[in-house]
Amino acid sequence: MTTPRPLADLSADEARRIVLRAQGFIGAPDRRSGVRGILRHLGAIQLDTISVLARSHELVPYARLGAVGRRTVEDAYWQDTHSFEYWSHAACILPIEEWPHFAFRRRAYRNRPHWNHDLPDGVYDQVIKQLRSEGPLTATELGGAKKTKDWWDWSGSKVAVERALMYGEVVCVERRGWKRIYDLAERAVPDDLLHDELDDTECLRRLVGLAGRSLGVGTRADIADYHRLKGEQVDAVIAESGLVPVSVEGWGKPAWADPAALETPPRGRHRTTLLSPFDSLIWERARTERIFGFTHRLEAYVPKQKRIHGYFAMPVLAGGRLVGRVDPAREGRTLVAKQVTLDGPKAVQAVAQALAEAATWVDCTDARVERVDTPELREPLAQELARLLG
Repeated sequence: MTTPRPLADLSADEARRIVLRAQGFIGAPDRRSGVRGILRHLGAIQLDTISVLARSHELVPYARLGAVGRRTVEDAYWQDTHSFEYWSHAACILPIEEWPHFAFRRRAYRNRPHWNHDLPDGVYDQVIKQLRSEGPLTATELGGAKKTKDWWDWSGSKVAVERALMYGEVVCVERRGWKRIYDLAERAVPDDLLHDELDDTECLRRLVGLAGRSLGVGTRADIADYHRLKGEQVDAVIAESGLVPVSVEGWGKPAWADPAALETPPRGRHRTTLLSPFDSLIWERARTERIFGFTHRLEAYVPKQKRIHGYFAMPVLAGGRLVGRVDPAREGRTLVAKQVTLDGPKAVQAVAQALAEAATWVDCTDARVERVDTPELREPLAQELARLLG
């Protein structure tokens, strides 16, 4: 692909600020649109099983809006068929109006020749029949999620309903106690959206444009990663996506930006907050290093003895920079900062502020700091945290 001549040259700082605004961290988001506005703005919010302070799909709107109620978050996602769950960057909550634009992926799953799990004869039709007569239902209610206690050893019913989810015949209409609640798409998706009429090019053009707007500015790899597209899929449609070519100081690769993001410089108040490791601001490690000079790695699946920053280390955003990380836990109504990394003494106040707000959000009245990478900063951090919670 021949890269067009850049329409703008951005400094590294300008690009960083454009990214922060696009992701909802500069300027106060429109609180009237709440969680649903954040979902539409980002285009995808990742789900994950890990819950420390809260689950990641709760942490994402919290990081932008502040202490929004956790029940409010769940209701915003699932009530009135506002969203659906599907494979995007990973398993993600997506705005319901984007259902038609994932037709390309549903078609790819229907044409997939090989699967990790065998599907017993007749089970698929039986699951659809049961959902039609009894749904919405969990996998357990459909006949069992697993054959044994092993997480990968799915029952025939679980294999069938997950296959139907990928095909688009079934939709996850809610998460209840982390269990998916399944129903037929014909009941759950509004009639005007329930179709696969868009061809692959139309779908990809829309998703590439959405990714560029959600990122603000990104390389080909950044844009592809947002909805886990292939590089050649991005190449095929980016010229018609509405994004414009730009160059960014120090990036070393061509980039594309949302033209609306270039019209006015980002202004407004910066959020100070803990970030979920699954937040779309820091999804991609190479991009996070390029923009923030910050190496971020989730260590939940790393053997304990090999962890550097902790099980669920959450980066701390303050003043538009990543200034540290905290591995948190809860003991009753005490928030525990098990391990803290600080980018120098200036980060103490910001990290304490982020911890205090998070503690209040999850109904903790006290906090304890255990380990800090710079031991002499442990006491100043603990004192500032105690003052803020005082």
